[in-house]
Amino acid sequence: MHPVAAELFDETLQKSGAWVAELMQALGYTEARPAYALLRAVLHALRDRVTVATAAKLGAQLPLLIRGVYYEGWHPAATPVKLRHKSEFLERIRQSCPGLDETEHAVGIVLAQLSQHLSAGEIQHLKDELPAELRSLWPF
Repeated sequence: MHPVAAELFDETLQKSGAWVAELMQALGYTEARPAYALLRAVLHALRDRVTVATAAKLGAQLPLLIRGVYYEGWHPAATPVKLRHKSEFLERIRQSCPGLDETEHAVGIVLAQLSQHLSAGEIQHLKDELPAELRSLWPF
């Protein structure tokens, strides 16, 4: 592999790994897979709930590896999915993460992490597209 390409892949691997490690620590998990699964589920639920333009702007701010996970299985023509209630949104995440305890709390932790890593403007834009019940999942 070309050294520049290897450096780019190594960088995104480290950055994505750091996101998952931070999430593991915040959730009190000892394994990466459940933290990764939760991050993936929340990103997919957000992606599918907002407009295609907003979903694309969000994806552009994610580390390359996480961006690939984010776009995995996306069908833009089928979005946005009109989840209006917190219970619907959380159920969608529970379906992707069987055995997840305290779903609302865990989702809040993921959203807090996104708020730390993405621009404040992008977070506000995301929140503005969500109904009040879903906005309330954000810890701040």
